[in-house]
Amino acid sequence: MKLSVVILNYNVRYFLELCLNSVEAAIADLDAEIIVVDNNSEDDSCQMVKTHFPNVNLIEHKNNDGFSKGNNLGVKQAKGEYICILNPDTVVAEDTFSMLLQFADSQSNLGIVGCRLIDGTGHFLPESKRNIPKPVIALKKLLGNPYDYYANQINEFEIGEVPIFVGAFMFMKQSLYNEVGGFDEDYFMYGEDVDISYKVLTAGYTNYYNGNTSIIHYKGESTLKDVNYAKRFYGAMQIFYKKHFKKNWLFNMMVWLGIKGAYLMRTEPKKPHVRVDRYVVLSSRNCEFLKAILNKPFEVVTELPDLKAHTEIIFDAKTMTYKGIIELIDNYKTQKGISFKILSENHNFILGSNSSKNRGEVILVKNN
Repeated sequence: MKLSVVILNYNVRYFLELCLNSVEAAIADLDAEIIVVDNNSEDDSCQMVKTHFPNVNLIEHKNNDGFSKGNNLGVKQAKGEYICILNPDTVVAEDTFSMLLQFADSQSNLGIVGCRLIDGTGHFLPESKRNIPKPVIALKKLLGNPYDYYANQINEFEIGEVPIFVGAFMFMKQSLYNEVGGFDEDYFMYGEDVDISYKVLTAGYTNYYNGNTSIIHYKGESTLKDVNYAKRFYGAMQIFYKKHFKKNWLFNMMVWLGIKGAYLMRTEPKKPHVRVDRYVVLSSRNCEFLKAILNKPFEVVTELPDLKAHTEIIFDAKTMTYKGIIELIDNYKTQKGISFKILSENHNFILGSNSSKNRGEVILVKNN
Protein backbone atom coordinates (compact mmCIF):
# COMPACT_ATOMS: atom_id res chain seq x y z
CA MET A 1 0.00 0.00 0.00
CA LYS A 2 1.26 3.46 -0.88
CA LEU A 3 -0.37 5.77 1.67
CA SER A 4 -2.04 5.72 5.06
CA VAL A 5 -3.88 8.85 6.20
CA VAL A 6 -4.06 8.96 10.01
CA ILE A 7 -6.63 11.28 11.59
CA LEU A 8 -6.91 11.77 15.35
CA ASN A 9 -10.38 12.91 16.39
CA TYR A 10 -11.79 14.35 19.58
CA ASN A 11 -15.32 15.77 19.68
CA VAL A 12 -15.37 17.39 16.23
CA ARG A 13 -17.88 15.12 14.55
CA TYR A 14 -19.00 17.49 11.76
CA PHE A 15 -15.52 18.72 10.91
CA LEU A 16 -14.40 15.10 10.81
CA GLU A 17 -17.17 14.18 8.37
CA LEU A 18 -16.22 17.00 6.01
CA CYS A 19 -12.55 16.04 6.32
CA LEU A 20 -13.25 12.39 5.54
CA ASN A 21 -15.32 13.29 2.50
CA SER A 22 -12.41 15.33 1.14
CA VAL A 23 -9.84 12.63 1.95
CA GLU A 24 -11.90 9.91 0.29
CA ALA A 25 -12.04 12.03 -2.85
CA ALA A 26 -8.28 12.61 -2.67
CA ILE A 27 -7.37 8.90 -2.41
CA ALA A 28 -9.95 7.64 -4.91
CA ASP A 29 -7.28 6.68 -7.46
CA LEU A 30 -4.55 5.77 -4.98
CA ASP A 31 -3.62 2.58 -3.16
CA ALA A 32 -4.41 4.14 0.20
CA GLU A 33 -6.30 3.77 3.45
CA ILE A 34 -7.80 6.05 6.08
CA ILE A 35 -7.31 5.41 9.79
CA VAL A 36 -9.33 7.38 12.33
CA VAL A 37 -8.29 7.22 15.98
CA ASP A 38 -10.99 8.56 18.28
CA ASN A 39 -9.81 9.78 21.69
CA ASN A 40 -12.98 8.85 23.58
CA SER A 41 -15.21 11.55 22.04
CA GLU A 42 -18.45 12.36 23.82
CA ASP A 43 -20.27 13.21 20.58
CA ASP A 44 -21.39 10.70 17.92
CA SER A 45 -18.14 10.81 15.93
CA CYS A 46 -17.61 7.05 16.04
CA GLN A 47 -21.15 6.21 14.99
CA MET A 48 -20.90 8.71 12.14
CA VAL A 49 -17.74 7.03 10.87
CA LYS A 50 -19.31 3.58 11.09
CA THR A 51 -22.45 4.74 9.27
CA HIS A 52 -21.03 6.96 6.54
CA PHE A 53 -17.47 5.67 6.10
CA PRO A 54 -17.52 1.86 6.49
CA ASN A 55 -14.17 1.49 4.73
CA VAL A 56 -12.37 3.64 7.28
CA ASN A 57 -10.31 1.80 9.88
CA LEU A 58 -11.76 3.21 13.13
CA ILE A 59 -9.82 2.82 16.37
CA GLU A 60 -12.02 3.65 19.35
CA HIS A 61 -9.54 4.55 22.05
CA LYS A 62 -11.23 4.58 25.44
CA ASN A 63 -9.09 7.36 26.90
CA ASN A 64 -8.05 10.82 25.80
CA ASP A 65 -4.29 10.35 26.10
CA GLY A 66 -3.39 13.27 23.88
CA PHE A 67 -2.15 13.94 20.36
CA SER A 68 1.09 11.97 20.42
CA LYS A 69 -0.21 8.69 21.78
CA GLY A 70 -3.34 8.79 19.63
CA ASN A 71 -1.39 9.24 16.42
CA ASN A 72 1.17 6.63 17.44
CA LEU A 73 -1.69 4.15 17.89
CA GLY A 74 -2.92 4.93 14.40
CA VAL A 75 0.48 4.60 12.73
CA LYS A 76 0.98 1.20 14.37
CA GLN A 77 -1.90 -0.09 12.26
CA ALA A 78 -0.86 1.72 9.08
CA LYS A 79 0.02 -0.36 6.01
CA GLY A 80 1.23 2.47 3.79
CA GLU A 81 4.78 3.17 2.62
CA TYR A 82 3.93 6.82 3.36
CA ILE A 83 1.80 8.23 6.14
CA CYS A 84 0.04 11.55 6.44
CA ILE A 85 -0.78 12.84 9.90
CA LEU A 86 -3.89 14.95 9.35
CA ASN A 87 -6.11 16.98 11.66
CA PRO A 88 -9.86 16.34 11.51
CA ASP A 89 -10.58 20.06 11.05
CA THR A 90 -8.99 20.12 7.61
CA VAL A 91 -10.19 19.93 4.01
CA VAL A 92 -7.76 18.58 1.41
CA ALA A 93 -7.83 19.00 -2.37
CA GLU A 94 -8.42 16.04 -4.66
CA ASP A 95 -4.82 16.16 -5.91
CA THR A 96 -3.07 16.92 -2.59
CA PHE A 97 -1.82 13.41 -1.90
CA SER A 98 -1.02 12.45 -5.50
CA MET A 99 0.99 15.64 -5.90
CA LEU A 100 2.96 15.09 -2.70
CA LEU A 101 3.55 11.41 -3.45
CA GLN A 102 5.03 12.35 -6.82
CA PHE A 103 7.19 14.98 -5.14
CA ALA A 104 8.29 12.65 -2.33
CA ASP A 105 9.21 9.81 -4.70
CA SER A 106 11.53 12.19 -6.57
CA GLN A 107 13.52 13.18 -3.47
CA SER A 108 16.47 11.50 -1.82
CA ASN A 109 17.06 11.67 1.91
CA LEU A 110 13.43 12.72 2.38
CA GLY A 111 12.28 13.89 5.79
CA ILE A 112 8.88 15.42 6.46
CA VAL A 113 6.84 17.20 3.79
CA GLY A 114 4.46 20.02 4.65
CA CYS A 115 2.08 21.99 2.49
CA ARG A 116 0.31 25.37 2.36
CA LEU A 117 -2.42 25.74 5.00
CA ILE A 118 -5.12 28.41 4.91
CA ASP A 119 -7.76 29.13 7.53
CA GLY A 120 -11.52 29.31 7.00
CA THR A 121 -11.24 32.88 5.77
CA GLY A 122 -8.69 31.94 3.11
CA HIS A 123 -5.71 33.54 4.81
CA PHE A 124 -2.35 31.79 4.88
CA LEU A 125 -1.38 30.19 8.17
CA PRO A 126 2.29 31.05 8.83
CA GLU A 127 2.79 27.97 11.01
CA SER A 128 2.64 25.97 7.76
CA LYS A 129 6.42 26.50 7.70
CA ARG A 130 8.56 27.32 10.71
CA ASN A 131 12.18 27.67 11.67
CA ILE A 132 13.83 25.81 14.52
CA PRO A 133 12.59 27.57 17.66
CA LYS A 134 16.00 28.23 19.10
CA PRO A 135 15.73 29.99 22.45
CA VAL A 136 16.25 33.55 21.19
CA ILE A 137 13.75 33.04 18.33
CA ALA A 138 11.18 31.39 20.58
CA LEU A 139 11.50 34.03 23.27
CA LYS A 140 10.93 36.74 20.67
CA LYS A 141 7.78 34.97 19.54
CA LEU A 142 6.52 34.42 23.05
CA LEU A 143 7.07 38.13 23.71
CA GLY A 144 5.20 39.22 20.58
CA ASN A 145 7.76 39.24 17.74
CA PRO A 146 7.13 36.08 15.68
CA TYR A 147 8.83 37.01 12.40
CA ASP A 148 11.92 34.81 12.76
CA TYR A 149 9.84 31.98 14.23
CA TYR A 150 8.19 31.42 10.85
CA ALA A 151 10.15 30.35 7.75
CA ASN A 152 9.72 33.59 5.85
CA GLN A 153 12.77 32.78 3.74
CA ILE A 154 10.42 30.61 1.63
CA ASN A 155 7.39 32.12 -0.10
CA GLU A 156 4.06 30.49 0.76
CA PHE A 157 3.68 29.23 -2.84
CA GLU A 158 7.26 27.98 -3.25
CA ILE A 159 8.97 24.65 -2.69
CA GLY A 160 12.02 24.56 -0.46
CA GLU A 161 13.76 23.22 2.61
CA VAL A 162 11.97 24.18 5.83
CA PRO A 163 12.90 22.79 9.26
CA ILE A 164 9.65 22.60 11.23
CA PHE A 165 6.02 21.76 10.34
CA VAL A 166 2.70 21.83 12.13
CA GLY A 167 1.05 18.61 13.28
CA ALA A 168 -2.15 19.39 11.37
CA PHE A 169 -0.46 18.05 8.23
CA MET A 170 2.73 15.98 8.17
CA PHE A 171 3.61 13.73 5.25
CA MET A 172 6.51 11.27 5.49
CA LYS A 173 7.63 7.69 5.02
CA GLN A 174 6.33 5.36 7.70
CA SER A 175 9.82 3.89 8.08
CA LEU A 176 11.15 7.35 8.98
CA TYR A 177 8.35 7.91 11.50
CA ASN A 178 9.27 4.64 13.18
CA GLU A 179 13.02 5.33 12.95
CA VAL A 180 12.73 8.51 15.03
CA GLY A 181 10.26 6.92 17.46
CA GLY A 182 7.11 8.66 16.24
CA PHE A 183 5.61 11.44 18.33
CA ASP A 184 7.12 11.82 21.79
CA GLU A 185 4.40 10.89 24.28
CA ASP A 186 5.82 13.23 26.92
CA TYR A 187 3.83 15.88 25.04
CA PHE A 188 0.07 15.74 25.58
CA MET A 189 -0.80 18.35 22.97
CA TYR A 190 1.37 21.02 21.28
CA GLY A 191 5.12 20.81 20.86
CA GLU A 192 5.19 17.25 19.57
CA ASP A 193 5.20 18.48 15.96
CA VAL A 194 8.22 20.68 16.65
CA ASP A 195 9.88 17.77 18.41
CA ILE A 196 9.43 15.21 15.63
CA SER A 197 10.46 17.74 12.95
CA TYR A 198 13.63 18.44 14.91
CA LYS A 199 14.32 14.74 15.48
CA VAL A 200 14.07 14.09 11.74
CA LEU A 201 16.50 16.93 11.03
CA THR A 202 19.04 15.76 13.61
CA ALA A 203 18.79 12.24 12.16
CA GLY A 204 20.18 13.71 8.93
CA TYR A 205 17.07 14.01 6.76
CA THR A 206 15.77 17.03 4.82
CA ASN A 207 12.31 18.47 5.49
CA TYR A 208 10.51 20.12 2.56
CA TYR A 209 7.70 22.63 2.27
CA ASN A 210 5.59 22.27 -0.88
CA GLY A 211 3.43 25.32 -1.52
CA ASN A 212 1.95 23.90 -4.73
CA THR A 213 -1.00 22.39 -2.88
CA SER A 214 -3.24 24.11 -0.35
CA ILE A 215 -5.60 22.73 2.27
CA ILE A 216 -8.02 24.37 4.70
CA HIS A 217 -7.20 24.10 8.38
CA TYR A 218 -10.02 25.53 10.46
CA LYS A 219 -7.62 25.35 13.41
CA GLY A 220 -9.88 26.80 16.10
CA GLU A 221 -11.49 23.37 16.47
CA SER A 222 -8.28 21.66 17.50
CA THR A 223 -6.28 24.57 18.92
CA LEU A 224 -8.86 26.67 20.73
CA LYS A 225 -7.00 29.59 22.28
CA ASP A 226 -8.13 29.43 25.90
CA VAL A 227 -6.36 29.15 29.27
CA ASN A 228 -5.84 25.40 28.88
CA TYR A 229 -4.22 26.01 25.49
CA ALA A 230 -1.82 28.53 27.00
CA LYS A 231 -0.80 26.19 29.80
CA ARG A 232 -0.24 23.26 27.46
CA PHE A 233 1.57 25.27 24.80
CA TYR A 234 4.06 26.89 27.16
CA GLY A 235 4.45 23.65 29.07
CA ALA A 236 5.27 21.87 25.80
CA MET A 237 7.94 24.45 25.00
CA GLN A 238 9.55 23.78 28.37
CA ILE A 239 9.65 20.05 27.59
CA PHE A 240 11.21 20.73 24.18
CA TYR A 241 14.01 22.86 25.58
CA LYS A 242 14.78 20.39 28.35
CA LYS A 243 15.11 17.63 25.77
CA HIS A 244 17.04 19.43 23.05
CA PHE A 245 18.57 22.71 24.24
CA LYS A 246 19.53 22.27 27.86
CA LYS A 247 22.74 24.23 28.46
CA ASN A 248 23.20 25.58 31.99
CA TRP A 249 21.25 27.05 34.86
CA LEU A 250 21.33 30.62 33.44
CA PHE A 251 20.09 29.46 30.06
CA ASN A 252 17.31 27.41 31.67
CA MET A 253 16.27 30.36 33.84
CA MET A 254 15.99 32.65 30.80
CA VAL A 255 13.80 30.14 28.96
CA TRP A 256 11.62 29.58 32.03
CA LEU A 257 11.16 33.32 32.64
CA GLY A 258 10.35 33.95 28.98
CA ILE A 259 7.75 31.20 28.86
CA LYS A 260 6.17 32.20 32.16
CA GLY A 261 6.17 35.86 31.17
CA ALA A 262 4.45 35.15 27.87
CA TYR A 263 1.85 33.04 29.67
CA LEU A 264 1.09 35.80 32.15
CA MET A 265 0.80 38.41 29.38
CA ARG A 266 -1.49 36.30 27.19
CA THR A 267 -4.89 37.69 26.18
CA GLU A 268 -8.10 35.81 25.51
CA PRO A 269 -9.12 36.04 21.83
CA LYS A 270 -12.34 37.85 21.03
CA LYS A 271 -14.81 36.13 18.76
CA PRO A 272 -15.14 38.23 15.60
CA HIS A 273 -18.53 39.59 14.68
CA VAL A 274 -19.25 38.92 11.02
CA ARG A 275 -22.27 40.63 9.55
CA VAL A 276 -24.18 38.59 6.98
CA ASP A 277 -27.01 40.25 5.05
CA ARG A 278 -27.38 37.70 2.27
CA TYR A 279 -26.20 34.29 1.11
CA VAL A 280 -24.99 33.04 -2.25
CA VAL A 281 -25.16 29.26 -2.59
CA LEU A 282 -22.81 27.91 -5.24
CA SER A 283 -24.49 24.73 -6.42
CA SER A 284 -26.07 23.01 -9.41
CA ARG A 285 -28.73 21.39 -7.23
CA ASN A 286 -32.07 22.49 -5.88
CA CYS A 287 -31.35 24.05 -2.49
CA GLU A 288 -34.82 25.21 -1.53
CA PHE A 289 -34.53 23.28 1.73
CA LEU A 290 -32.10 25.95 2.95
CA LYS A 291 -34.94 28.47 3.26
CA ALA A 292 -35.95 26.99 6.59
CA ILE A 293 -32.60 27.71 8.25
CA LEU A 294 -30.92 30.66 6.54
CA ASN A 295 -33.68 33.17 7.36
CA LYS A 296 -32.08 35.77 5.09
CA PRO A 297 -32.17 36.42 1.35
CA PHE A 298 -30.22 33.87 -0.67
CA GLU A 299 -29.76 32.87 -4.26
CA VAL A 300 -28.50 29.65 -5.80
CA VAL A 301 -25.97 30.15 -8.59
CA THR A 302 -23.66 28.03 -10.72
CA GLU A 303 -21.12 30.84 -11.07
CA LEU A 304 -20.30 33.53 -8.56
CA PRO A 305 -21.75 36.94 -9.48
CA ASP A 306 -20.36 40.30 -8.41
CA LEU A 307 -20.61 40.17 -4.64
CA LYS A 308 -21.73 42.89 -2.29
CA ALA A 309 -20.26 43.32 1.16
CA HIS A 310 -21.75 41.24 3.98
CA THR A 311 -22.36 38.27 1.69
CA GLU A 312 -21.65 34.73 2.80
CA ILE A 313 -20.80 32.17 0.13
CA ILE A 314 -21.99 28.63 0.77
CA PHE A 315 -20.18 26.04 -1.34
CA ASP A 316 -22.09 22.83 -2.08
CA ALA A 317 -19.55 20.03 -1.65
CA LYS A 318 -21.85 17.61 -3.48
CA THR A 319 -21.61 19.52 -6.76
CA MET A 320 -18.14 21.07 -6.44
CA THR A 321 -14.63 19.72 -6.06
CA TYR A 322 -12.84 20.42 -2.82
CA LYS A 323 -9.94 21.84 -4.79
CA GLY A 324 -12.37 24.26 -6.46
CA ILE A 325 -13.77 25.31 -3.08
CA ILE A 326 -10.30 25.90 -1.65
CA GLU A 327 -9.26 27.95 -4.68
CA LEU A 328 -12.38 30.14 -4.54
CA ILE A 329 -11.93 30.81 -0.83
CA ASP A 330 -8.32 31.69 -1.57
CA ASN A 331 -9.31 33.99 -4.44
CA TYR A 332 -12.10 35.85 -2.61
CA LYS A 333 -10.34 36.25 0.74
CA THR A 334 -9.35 39.84 0.07
CA GLN A 335 -12.84 40.99 -0.86
CA LYS A 336 -14.10 42.94 2.15
CA GLY A 337 -17.20 41.67 3.90
CA ILE A 338 -17.22 38.20 2.28
CA SER A 339 -17.34 35.05 4.42
CA PHE A 340 -17.45 31.36 3.57
CA LYS A 341 -19.09 28.09 4.59
CA ILE A 342 -19.31 24.61 3.10
CA LEU A 343 -22.52 22.60 2.71
CA SER A 344 -21.73 18.93 3.34
CA GLU A 345 -22.16 16.29 0.65
CA ASN A 346 -25.11 14.77 2.50
CA HIS A 347 -26.65 18.24 2.92
CA ASN A 348 -27.00 17.59 6.66
CA PHE A 349 -24.86 20.48 7.91
CA ILE A 350 -23.11 23.68 6.93
CA LEU A 351 -19.86 24.71 8.57
CA GLY A 352 -17.16 27.34 8.42
CA SER A 353 -14.95 29.53 10.58
CA ASN A 354 -14.30 33.26 10.56
CA SER A 355 -11.29 33.07 12.87
CA SER A 356 -8.36 30.72 13.35
CA LYS A 357 -8.46 31.47 17.09
CA ASN A 358 -12.11 30.63 17.82
CA ARG A 359 -14.40 27.72 17.21
CA GLY A 360 -16.18 27.63 13.90
CA GLU A 361 -19.91 27.53 13.35
CA VAL A 362 -21.90 24.40 12.50
CA ILE A 363 -25.46 24.79 11.22
CA LEU A 364 -27.51 21.61 11.18
CA VAL A 365 -29.75 21.15 8.17
CA LYS A 366 -32.98 19.19 8.04
CA ASN A 367 -33.83 18.31 4.45
CA ASN A 368 -35.69 15.76 2.46
